Amino acid sequence: MPNTLVDELLNTHCLSRDGYRELLETLSDEDAQRLKIEAQRLCEQAYGRVVFRRGLVEFSNYCKNDCYYCGIRRSNAAVSRYRLSDDEILNCIKEGKALGFKSYVLQSGDDRHYTTKRMANLVAEIKALAPEASLTLSMGERSREFYQACFDAGCDRYLLRHETAKHCHYAKLHPKEMSLSSRLQCLEVIKSIGYQVGTGFMVGSPFQCYADLAEDLYFIQEFRPHMVGIGPFIAHHETKFADMPDGSVELTIRMIAILRIMHPKILLPATTALGTLDPDGREKAILAGANVLMPNLSPLRVREWYMIYDNKISTGDESAQLCTQLEERLRKINYRFAEDRGDSLM
Repeated sequence: MPNTLVDELLNTHCLSRDGYRELLETLSDEDAQRLKIEAQRLCEQAYGRVVFRRGLVEFSNYCKNDCYYCGIRRSNAAVSRYRLSDDEILNCIKEGKALGFKSYVLQSGDDRHYTTKRMANLVAEIKALAPEASLTLSMGERSREFYQACFDAGCDRYLLRHETAKHCHYAKLHPKEMSLSSRLQCLEVIKSIGYQVGTGFMVGSPFQCYADLAEDLYFIQEFRPHMVGIGPFIAHHETKFADMPDGSVELTIRMIAILRIMHPKILLPATTALGTLDPDGREKAILAGANVLMPNLSPLRVREWYMIYDNKISTGDESAQLCTQLEERLRKINYRFAEDRGDSLM
């Protein structure tokens, strides 16, 4: 029997909360393939058969938060903590520039060592060094003053994953001092300032059900971010969820396809978590509508310390220095890296 919700999504690019829940619950493999094919077509129509690359710099694994799923959570005493100096961060940008990167992502835990003034100054230095490139920050929940100062200094984008859009589910994944309301308020502030804003969520996180994923889809439908990063949940052995099963690669890819159909001009990374669980996971995501990869520019010595989940890819073709291997993998599916900085068309 034809799934009328698939046709509705393909025709209108939106569903109700209950519609998304029912779609996820009843989606057959055949209909999922229809969604993937259409998602790839829409992505190619908007951006071409290209993938944008972002040079990732994981510059600090200190974090004030204690999220139950995260390997760099505050209470994990087994982590080797590090902070890159400003000069080390700038050297990463220089290396990326030599490799032809036009876009960078600076990511850390929620580390208050990096004050508003310090980060604004660092952003200004990076933009002076690479004025042609875009810069994304991903540093957690901060004040409006922090977001505004970094934006005024030249930062283009901010990534803050909401992780789950259901308050009751959020409370099961985070300590009581953290709230979904606070995170959503930060996202509204970031967007109002003028950033290209990114958010995202885990697929298959502990206690998650289809109604939770439907809420995530509905939130993104209404919020209209410029980028959404999603990946399957992968447990870390030093967290309270160490024995929980990993999320599904196939369900994650289906969610990517749905997101592309919802917002044809959105930016969707093929995340490292997909490549961790499935050697071809990122290629499968690209063939379902993803169009961003984030090779790692961090110094090799610190990559294994930014381990937010077990077995995270941190060397090999995840290394920016070996982008030729990623390029070859893209060629095999008839894609290539774009030459430009890859701004959102949303």
